[in-house]
Amino acid sequence: MNLSSRKTMWKVAALSVAVLTAVTACGSGDSGEGGGGEGGKTTITFAYWGSDARQKLTEQVIAKFEEKNPTIDVEGDFSNWDSYYEKLATKVAANDAPDVLSIEIRGLSEYAGRGALADLAGKVPTADLDQQVLASGQVDGKQYAIPTGVNAFSMVANTAALEKAKKELPKDTDWTWDQWMALAQEISGAGGVTGAEYNFNPAFLQIYAAQRGEKFYDGNKIGVSPDTLKSWWAIHQKLIETKGSPDAAKSAEIGATGPEQSLLGTNAGAMGMWWSNQLNALTKSSGSEMTLLRMPKLEGATTGGMFLQPAMFYAASAKSEHSAEGAKLIDFLVNDPDAAAILLSDRGLPTNTKVLDAVKTKLPETDQKTLAFIDEVRSELSPIQVPPKGALEMEDILKRNSEEVMFGRATPDAAAQKFLTEANAAIAG
Repeated sequence: MNLSSRKTMWKVAALSVAVLTAVTACGSGDSGEGGGGEGGKTTITFAYWGSDARQKLTEQVIAKFEEKNPTIDVEGDFSNWDSYYEKLATKVAANDAPDVLSIEIRGLSEYAGRGALADLAGKVPTADLDQQVLASGQVDGKQYAIPTGVNAFSMVANTAALEKAKKELPKDTDWTWDQWMALAQEISGAGGVTGAEYNFNPAFLQIYAAQRGEKFYDGNKIGVSPDTLKSWWAIHQKLIETKGSPDAAKSAEIGATGPEQSLLGTNAGAMGMWWSNQLNALTKSSGSEMTLLRMPKLEGATTGGMFLQPAMFYAASAKSEHSAEGAKLIDFLVNDPDAAAILLSDRGLPTNTKVLDAVKTKLPETDQKTLAFIDEVRSELSPIQVPPKGALEMEDILKRNSEEVMFGRATPDAAAQKFLTEANAAIAG
C-alpha cells in the first residue's frame, strides 16, 4: 500500500465523530422491504477495491448472484486502493454507507468501534467456515465481518529470472536474511534483472519483529523496539548499498504501484514480498512462473514469524435498510461454490471447507500453488490477531519514516523514536 493511500486514512479520525453521530441518529435499518430498484427489485450497493482484474471478476460474481436472486440488484461501487478508505469514510459520515462493504483487518476495529458495522451473527451461515479464521472478524464478541479467504505474507520468486542468473531456488525452510541479501546481490550482479525489491509493509516488520521475540502490537501500544526497527532498516540499506535492490528513489517509485507494475510483475526482478493471494496477479502480468517461499529468518530465531490472515472481510452497514439482502450477498460470496469458481483465490483461498473441496480441482495452476503453499506452512503460522484502532494509519507512518532513513534525511535512531511516537499516538486514540 502506498503513501497516498495511507494519507487518506488520517481523515478517518477527523470523521469519527460524524460517523458516530450519524449511526446514533439513524440507527440500524433491519427491513429488507422496499425497492429502490426497477420492477419492484431491491437494490443494494457493494463497495470494494482492487485492480482491473478484480473488478472484472467481481462483476461476473455479481451477475451470477443476480441470476440466482432475481429480486435483488447489486450495484458495484469499485475504487482503486488509494481512494477506497477516503471514499468509504466520507460515505459513512454522510449516512450514505454501502449496504455491503469490503474491509481489511486493520480497519475492522476502527469501523466496528464507531458503530458503523452490523453484527452478522445469525444473519450469515458460518458453520462450514474455518472457525479460527471466522473469529478474526469479531470485535468485543460480535461478528462484524466475515472473512473472504486466507493468505500469508510471503516471499515470491521468479524462477525464470533465477535460472537466467544461474541461481537455484533457495531452501526456504532454513534460509537467513543474510543469505537472501547475498543472493539478491549475486542476481543483480549477473545483469538482466534486479535481485530483489523491498517494501515497508507492516506485515514484513511484524514477521521480522516476531523473529526477535517481539510483537508488532502489544495491546494498545507498539511492541517493536527501536533496536528492531534499526535492524530492520539495516536490511533495506544493505540491499541498496550492494545493489541487490534499486536505490531509494526507484524503490519509492515502484512502491507506489501494485503487483502488475512491480519488478516481479514486469519481469524486472527476481524476488519480492507479497501476499500469497497476489501470486495470480504477478504471474498473469509477468507471464512468468512464480513460486511462493517462506520468509527468511534471523540466525538462531525460534520462529519464522509468518502468520495467517484473512485477505479481507465482507461487512454490512449498521444502517442498511436492506440488511437481509446484504446478508444474502455475503452468504453467496463465502458459501456458494459458483461464487468460488469465479473468484478463485483473488480474495484469498476460501475458508469454507465444502466450497474449497468443490472448486479445488477447478483451480488453475497458480491457485493450486497457493493452496499447496498455505497447506505446507499452516502449522508454522501464528494465530490471527485483530489490530487495534488506528492500525489503518500504520503503513503510512512506517513508510514515511522508513523513507526518511533510506533517503538519508533522518538517522535510524531519530526515525525509530519518531515512528514509535506517531504509531503509539495513532492506536492510543
